[in-house]
Amino acid sequence: MNRTLAAAIALGATLSPAFADELTVVTAGDQNMVDYINEYLGPLFEERNPGHTVRAVGTGPGDAGSQKIHERFEAQAGAGAGQWDTDVAVVHEKFVGPMVEAGWLASYRDDIGTGSLVTRANADMALGSDVRGYVMPMFNSQTAIAYNPAMVPNPPQSYDEIRAWAAENPGMFGYNGIKGGASGVSFVMGWVYAYGEGDAARLMQGPFDEAETQNWTTAFETLREFTNNATLTPGNAGTLDMLARGEIAMGPVWVDMFYSWQANGQLPPEFRLVLPEPGMPGQPMHYVIPENTPNRDLALAFVELATSPEVQAHGIVERFNWYPGIDAQHVQAELPAEVWNKLFTDVTPEQLAARGKPFPIAPYNTAILEAYETYLAN
Repeated sequence: MNRTLAAAIALGATLSPAFADELTVVTAGDQNMVDYINEYLGPLFEERNPGHTVRAVGTGPGDAGSQKIHERFEAQAGAGAGQWDTDVAVVHEKFVGPMVEAGWLASYRDDIGTGSLVTRANADMALGSDVRGYVMPMFNSQTAIAYNPAMVPNPPQSYDEIRAWAAENPGMFGYNGIKGGASGVSFVMGWVYAYGEGDAARLMQGPFDEAETQNWTTAFETLREFTNNATLTPGNAGTLDMLARGEIAMGPVWVDMFYSWQANGQLPPEFRLVLPEPGMPGQPMHYVIPENTPNRDLALAFVELATSPEVQAHGIVERFNWYPGIDAQHVQAELPAEVWNKLFTDVTPEQLAARGKPFPIAPYNTAILEAYETYLAN
C-alpha cells in the first residue's frame, strides 16, 4: 500500500470508484462473523469507498472453518493460480503459522496505518510460529473465572487460591473438563502452566521437546484431586447455566459469552469475573491477506478500517463484547465510559496483558489433552 493511499484513508478519503472492485472476505467462525461483515463492516467500507463492494463467505465454525480456508489456499497454490479468489481471510491463530511457512500470505502489517497499534505477543507469535507482519488481530477472546459474589465474597486471585477454595467448598467450582467447549480446556492449560514442573514459556512458544511432557505428573495428580472436588459441566454454556441457577459458584468462561449472557438477562448483573495468576489462555482471530490477492490495495484498506480504533470500539467491543485486537488504550476514547468499565473493570488492560496467555503450541496442546484423558478419564 503506498503512503498516499494510506494517508487518504487516514483522512477519511475514498478509493476511486474508477477502479471499483468486489472485495471477497472469507471467514471462519460462527454465523455472527459473516453477519458482522455483511451487516456492519462491509457496508461501512462501501460507504467510505463508493463503487466498491464487499462479499463475505463463511466457511463454518471452529477449527474446521479455518481448515477449509487452508485447503482453499493449498488448492490454488498447487494449481499455480496467479490470482486467488480471496482478498482477505479471517482464521484461527493455529492455522496462520502453516500458511506463513507455505508462503501463501502477504506481509502487510507495516503497510497499514493501524499496524503500529498492536503490540501484544500473539500478533507476532502464533502458537510457536513467527507470524510478525503477516497478521492483524480481528479481536482477542479470553477466558476468565466467573463467580457469584453472594457465594464468593472474596474471589480467588490465583490458581493456588482456587485450589484452596474448591477444597473448602466441594462441588461449587464447575468446569467442563476438556469436552464440549474450550473454556474448560483453557482452565486445564492454565493449570499446567501453573503447576507443570518444566518451562511454561516453552509450552507457549516452542520448540516441542518430548521430554517436557514428563514434567507434568504433579500437575495432573493435583488436577485429578481438584476435579474430584469440582463439578463437571456439560460445556461452555453449561457452566454459565449452572452459575445462573446457583448450582455452582465459580467456573471458567469465555468473557464475551459471559457479558452476552448478562446483556440478555441470562446471568444476574452482579456476577463478576477474575483472571487468576499466573494466567489463562485466550486466542485471537486474525486477518490475513493472501500473497496472490487480486485487490491488494483494497484488501489493505479493508483491514486498516477493520482494525481502526473506531471500528474496534463500536464493531468489536460494543457489538460482541470481544476484547479489541489492537491495544486497548487506543480504543478507550471511542467508547462510552460504561462500556469500557464493563469490559475492563474486573479484568484490567494491565491484567489482560500480563495474564492473558496463548494456548500451547499444537504438539504440546495435543499432549496435554492426552495426559488429561490418561490421568482423569480412567
